[in-house]
Amino acid sequence: MSAPISLTFLGTGTSQGIPVIGSEHPVCLSADPRDKRLRVSVHLQWHEFSLVIDCGPDFRQQMLRSEIKHLDAILLTHEHNDHMAGLDDVRPFNFRQKQDMPLYGCARTLEAIKTRFPYIFLENDKYPGAPGIKTYTISPYNTFELGGKSITAIEAKHGSLPILGFKVDNFAYMTDVKTLDDQAKSQLKDLDVLVLSTLRHEPHSMHLNLDEALELIDELAPKKTYLTHISHLMGFHAEVSKTLPKGVFLAHDELKIEIS
Repeated sequence: MSAPISLTFLGTGTSQGIPVIGSEHPVCLSADPRDKRLRVSVHLQWHEFSLVIDCGPDFRQQMLRSEIKHLDAILLTHEHNDHMAGLDDVRPFNFRQKQDMPLYGCARTLEAIKTRFPYIFLENDKYPGAPGIKTYTISPYNTFELGGKSITAIEAKHGSLPILGFKVDNFAYMTDVKTLDDQAKSQLKDLDVLVLSTLRHEPHSMHLNLDEALELIDELAPKKTYLTHISHLMGFHAEVSKTLPKGVFLAHDELKIEIS
């Protein structure tokens, strides 16, 4: 029997996080800890294997808050800043584990990483304190093995930009989604757990809004869905949660779930 997956939502916010700097919006002023959202990321663990999906600017804070002391791999959905800007902070894992950090992403994303962090990839005269990263190129619908489980990359469109989500067992993580084609939908039907980005109520050119997300959830028919990549414009966690249909939940930072 496949090992259960322990999932922790490290961050559930959009690119600015919540509270937004300088904002007087009521959600940004909320005292409910569920309304305070770091940039979007999740931690998955089964047996002793530990990975994160995305490594944004809050990565260091997330690792400390969730007391993650060992990390075997990082999967990247795409190269936008809120998903990759924390890569320099893999250094403590390099030092503790005495090895480079495996980093998985599509060719375009990995090329952007090398442009953004050229000092990581120097072959000569590399600074001795620089992070150690070993890249692995993956393509949509490629399946690769990590920690004894098969992981399949699923393509989504973030506006017009092709990005990746990831399916493990009967669970999938899909963030920054605007549209899915038929091939992606066929991979995501009848899941036990789907994590899906849902930005706000109003339409957006790059992201699903709540109505679009709920329509897609009806089509895919997962047993449970957790919404993430949430803007302050979505509203208060406590109030929005009451409006969601059965089996659909608003995720929040530090929420932990077990996926059998």
